[in-house]
Amino acid sequence: MPQSHYFTDDPESPERRRTVRVELAGKEREVVTANGIFSPDGLDKGTAAMLSAVPEPPASGTFLDIGCGWGPLALTLGLTSPDAEIWAVDVNQRSLGLTETNAAALGVAATAGGEPTSSGIRPGVQVALPEAVPAGTTFDLIWSNPPIRVGKQVLHDILLTWLPRLNPGGEAYLVVQKNLGSDSLQTWLEQNLDDDFSVERFARVKAFRVLRVSRA
Repeated sequence: MPQSHYFTDDPESPERRRTVRVELAGKEREVVTANGIFSPDGLDKGTAAMLSAVPEPPASGTFLDIGCGWGPLALTLGLTSPDAEIWAVDVNQRSLGLTETNAAALGVAATAGGEPTSSGIRPGVQVALPEAVPAGTTFDLIWSNPPIRVGKQVLHDILLTWLPRLNPGGEAYLVVQKNLGSDSLQTWLEQNLDDDFSVERFARVKAFRVLRVSRA
């Protein structure tokens, strides 16, 4: 199945789930993947590169994984920061179902976290279509392996939807393969985000670049 199809909202092929073993948050874990999503064979090289480079997330706050797939970034956030509220968004319904299943199996689903805290945070991973995230929700941390292959316009729309929702002092980390335009994306972000944002190349990991977007 061509990888471009992972960005469709409802894959046409019948779902065939399988279990794979991957390393997340420093331990080997069993997760469920399926056909019709991004990287069904396990942890893709870009996400692995990002996870090897990014700083450990804060202990608490409201976090976002843009384009969650089967959930490696959101699950890592949930395992590392159990007191954080983590939104995992994707347009692919199958991906959302897998992330929800994996979060429950690893004990990091929002339903396992109980009621919201006094500050309104509901700990754990919750999945949602992009339009289902409440409009007033803002984020202290964003992690994403963005869907570069959907095309520049769609990619730019995605980033301009979510990056402006960073809280002051918040950070976003994006992993992009160099030959798929990491340098041009960095330039575009610098030109299109407001003046209180800064963009830098945070790390190089083999063929990948990790960009950091910070808000003052």
